[in-house]
Amino acid sequence: MNKATQLFLNAVPVLLMIGLIPLVKNDFLLTAAYVLIIGSALAVKREPKDITILIFGFFVLTASEYLFVSTGVETFNRNSLLGVMPLWLPFLWAYGFVAIKRGVKILE
Repeated sequence: MNKATQLFLNAVPVLLMIGLIPLVKNDFLLTAAYVLIIGSALAVKREPKDITILIFGFFVLTASEYLFVSTGVETFNRNSLLGVMPLWLPFLWAYGFVAIKRGVKILE
C-alpha cells in the first residue's frame, strides 16, 4: 500500500469524528460515538505507545483548551465540559495525537 493511501486511511477516523460534529447536537452522544470510533480504530490497528499518546493528548489538550478559554483566546457555544468546552473535544484531540504519531511514522 502506498504512503498516500496509508495517510488517508490513518485520517479516516479523525475525518469521521469531525464530520459528526454538525450532525450530532448532543455532546454526550457525540462523545459516546467518539469513544466507539477510537475503540474501533485501535482494535483494527494498535501500535506501540498508542494508548500512552492517546492519554497524553487527552490531558494536555484539555488543559490547553481550558487555558485558552479562561484567557479569552477561544470561546465555545457548546460547553458541556467544565462549563467551558465541549465534552467531546478532548477525545477528538486525543485521537488526533495518535493519528499524527502514525502519520509521522508512515512518512519516515
